[in-house]
Amino acid sequence: MTAEIAAPKPKLILASASPRRLALLEQAGLSIDALLPSDIDETPARGESPRGLAIRLASEKAAAAMKIRQAHPDLKDSYIIAGDTVVAVGRRILPKPETTEEADECLQLLSGRQHRVFTAVSLITPKDQERKRLVEARLRFKRLSAMEVEAYLAAGEWRGKAGGYAIQGLAGVFLVKLIGSYTAVVGLPLYETMSLLAGEGYPVLTPWFARA
Repeated sequence: MTAEIAAPKPKLILASASPRRLALLEQAGLSIDALLPSDIDETPARGESPRGLAIRLASEKAAAAMKIRQAHPDLKDSYIIAGDTVVAVGRRILPKPETTEEADECLQLLSGRQHRVFTAVSLITPKDQERKRLVEARLRFKRLSAMEVEAYLAAGEWRGKAGGYAIQGLAGVFLVKLIGSYTAVVGLPLYETMSLLAGEGYPVLTPWFARA
């Protein structure tokens, strides 16, 4: 522990503009030195599975951030974390709705049914090596009334969210059962993320001692 405390803290990059992922890392006691979101095409390939899509997009986001990192000497030897979340009913991948109609369709599909959330994490080490994890959670929503759907759509919380909902927000009242990682459903599985970082030499516990 003494060695970990004395060692200088390497920099950590989050390859995302998601306030949810940033908040989760901060919850774990980590501070982010740079946000490097990427504008990649998130359209599923023909026949691509939900789990395959999550893994591919997390890797592409991490790779895009790595290219940006190479152009910034101050970010040399940093770690990069990227994540992607995919919501699926069976093999059907639900979108990140851009319109009320799309969000309504998502809610109708989720109402009273079990669905799955796949969240992939990609870690790029200072030596440009990639480590990945995929986490699957199973959820079931209550059967939604027309009034509940209308109210949720009016609240606007669905915008930009995989599957058209945010479990940490108003949609939490729809949740009947969750099997798996709650933080993965929010956007970044903390157990797997911290394990990846620790396994590659990042001092994940150092910030905890500073709070003493």
